[in-house]
Amino acid sequence: MKKIIILSTCLMATMFLPQAFALENITSLDDVEVPVQEEITEPKILKAEIKFDWLEISQAQRDENIEHFKNLLFENNTSKIKYTKEEFNKEFSAYKKDKDFKLHYMLTNEGVTEDEDAKYCAFYFKKNTLVMYAIQYKNNPTKAFYYTAFGKLYYTDVISDEYPNFPYTSMQYNRKGELKSAIYFVSKDIQYMFDPDMNFQGIWYKDKMYDKNGKQTITRTAW
Repeated sequence: MKKIIILSTCLMATMFLPQAFALENITSLDDVEVPVQEEITEPKILKAEIKFDWLEISQAQRDENIEHFKNLLFENNTSKIKYTKEEFNKEFSAYKKDKDFKLHYMLTNEGVTEDEDAKYCAFYFKKNTLVMYAIQYKNNPTKAFYYTAFGKLYYTDVISDEYPNFPYTSMQYNRKGELKSAIYFVSKDIQYMFDPDMNFQGIWYKDKMYDKNGKQTITRTAW
């Protein structure tokens, strides 16, 4: 029997370099001046903070940021971006139908977001009718599968290998394997979103999305 864990939200090396000392043209250790050893203090490691400044920067800076993240998503992405229909069906045929959809529907409808096998997320119509749920299996964490209430695959997210560390990318495909959206996750709170034609859709900051001009467009209930 699965061990159920109920959570409150939806889905998602220090290197020591050896120091080298070169001894050149030393003929006698008596001639070597011993330097005074200074006390060595460990440097403080500061955690970089990612600031949301979309509303403060100039339009030129916003446009530059958009172009930068578009290139990261579509030109320099380590993940596969586009599939042929045959490629998509071959890779994801086992997920086209959720064989345990009755169980998963029940779990997500009751607010379960995680168990020993997977993470879940529910999508409701008017906050009371479950119309879709997502599954992210723990043995396959760079994929997320979105199903209708009857267990039919609707969307698939392909997440880059950097996940769960930031930054990472997520490409979403429909049931035919066609790219529908591309998202660059700068952090948990900040994401840049593009459509399949590489048009900028907006930047998410927590529960709010802003367009290229800094105008708020939509909100979401979880992030």
